[in-house]
Amino acid sequence: MEDVYEWKGLNGQLVTFKKEVGDAKKITFMGSPGVCTPFAEFAAYSVRDKENHFMPLLNIDECHQFEHRPYAMVLREEISDPHDSDVAVVLGGLSMPKYDVDTNELNDLIDEILKENGKIIGLCFMDMFTKADWLDKVDFDCIIDGTLNGVVKK
Repeated sequence: MEDVYEWKGLNGQLVTFKKEVGDAKKITFMGSPGVCTPFAEFAAYSVRDKENHFMPLLNIDECHQFEHRPYAMVLREEISDPHDSDVAVVLGGLSMPKYDVDTNELNDLIDEILKENGKIIGLCFMDMFTKADWLDKVDFDCIIDGTLNGVVKK
């Protein structure tokens, strides 16, 4: 994969995500529970006019749909159906060694839930998919990768 264009800041990430999702109607995020959930919420907010779902790890039986509320995007309590998604968003947390996600199982799950000609978007920070050696293992259409730098001031 090669760099196509750059973005800056959190707003830049949201604008880029919305652009890459395009006219999709149904999006399913897959990520580590807890850590990836708020990032999926954040991205889902930028496309809140679409049907958004979150699946923890590769657990299709624990998928929940996001609901837009005046104060936030929240996951509904009832289980949702991620099948026939236009976009599968693979969050960087899945590639963390502690989760030991099998990329063959991930690809099978993506094939199961994604519509024909659907899009696979990687959404991560700090070049996680490259570090995990997933670039040749998952057929990403694009990866939206950000770098975080911080400072504490007193």
